Amino acid sequence: MPRSVNHVASRAKRKNILKLTRGYFGARKNVWTVAKNTWEKGLTYAYRDRRNKKRNFRALWIQRINAAARQEGLSYSVFMGNLAKAGIEINRKVLADLAINNPEAFKAIVEKVK
Repeated sequence: MPRSVNHVASRAKRKNILKLTRGYFGARKNVWTVAKNTWEKGLTYAYRDRRNKKRNFRALWIQRINAAARQEGLSYSVFMGNLAKAGIEINRKVLADLAINNPEAFKAIVEKVK
């Protein structure tokens, strides 16, 4: 008995992945094996970088808070330590936003912490 192969499904699967690799350079967009490998590698990069994005933003917020705190005469570590001692629970994202967009409010927080 001849082997049964579902050409419709396998072609649809290939077509779907080739559609996802549109815009890639060279053979990465139209050669099945290359396109499939590139697409799978892209998924691993996406997974990794969703986590790296969180690290990068936290580092950015810390740099902004440090710069604003130093203008008020405190280092980042001293400022954050005093913030904890004072019982003020504001996260780094909000502090960085205040430091950039509302320096008066940030200055008021620094005065309360000193």
